Amino acid sequence: MNWITNYVRPKINSMLGRREVPENLWIKCPETGEMVFHKDLVENHYVIPASGYHMKMSATDRLAHMFDDGEYEVLPAPKVPQDPLKFRDSKKYVDRLKENRAKTGKDDTIVAGYGTVHGVPLIACVHDFGFMGGSLGLAAGEAIVQAFLAAVERKVPLVMFPASGGARMQEGILSLMQLPRTTVAVEMLKEAGLPYIVVLTNPTTGGVSASYAMLGDIQLAEPGAEIGFAGKRVIEQTIREKLPEGFQTSEYLLEHGMVDLVVHRHELPGTVASLIAMLMKKPPIARLQIEEKPAADGVEVLPAPANGAEPAPAASN
Repeated sequence: MNWITNYVRPKINSMLGRREVPENLWIKCPETGEMVFHKDLVENHYVIPASGYHMKMSATDRLAHMFDDGEYEVLPAPKVPQDPLKFRDSKKYVDRLKENRAKTGKDDTIVAGYGTVHGVPLIACVHDFGFMGGSLGLAAGEAIVQAFLAAVERKVPLVMFPASGGARMQEGILSLMQLPRTTVAVEMLKEAGLPYIVVLTNPTTGGVSASYAMLGDIQLAEPGAEIGFAGKRVIEQTIREKLPEGFQTSEYLLEHGMVDLVVHRHELPGTVASLIAMLMKKPPIARLQIEEKPAADGVEVLPAPANGAEPAPAASN
């Protein structure tokens, strides 16, 4: 097979003048089946132009989209023990870590960055779903705690972008211990009087949805995101009933009061900046100065909430 792949096919292609086509040149919309040119999808921040379907984003793409001019300081990732339980299923856990690090170029699923969003300084903490499904383990838990500590030290708010299947089974109870640890970190930020905003992305499930992902002062969500503890199929098999249409989507949770606002990805930076300005009692963000990428035809964009904060009075001599 290697001989055919490495010699025969290239020889035939060269004789016929064929060129190899990259595998990721076109992306299929999971919702409509529409084929979208990969470059156009990247330029549209991984939102399908026609359907408005929000594709998954890597942590680095997410941070570059959020921060002004795509510039931010990456917070250092803490060092933690590797494979403390010497876990093995079909392959060794250390081998899985090596594969995912080679695939994503990241040490683990959490990437935290410090920068400004429309001039508002903040720390953003992002799950990379491409790294073992964004699962929460020792390294991810410690990175989240350190991000909260950095926010308290710098006196800036923190914005969390969960995208996870839950706790990392390869780390057992050590993974579950990260749920209370991150919850304590959230309380430290709130005791410091700093805002904590959560932007729920697709998917946010398992232990992550039962801890820091649901503790925000304001809960935002991207359209169509799957949010819940157990999956729809597991629930239906357990209760032996059919669940409502759209169950566990961000729109369903908004309708039932679990989410404050569903916001289109293009509008997230402006919305987050406006909310933080309101929560910290700062002058409202000038909407005319916000340069948002216009939505494509057929995509409904939710406007950022009106900021009720009054401008700071001019200093009198």
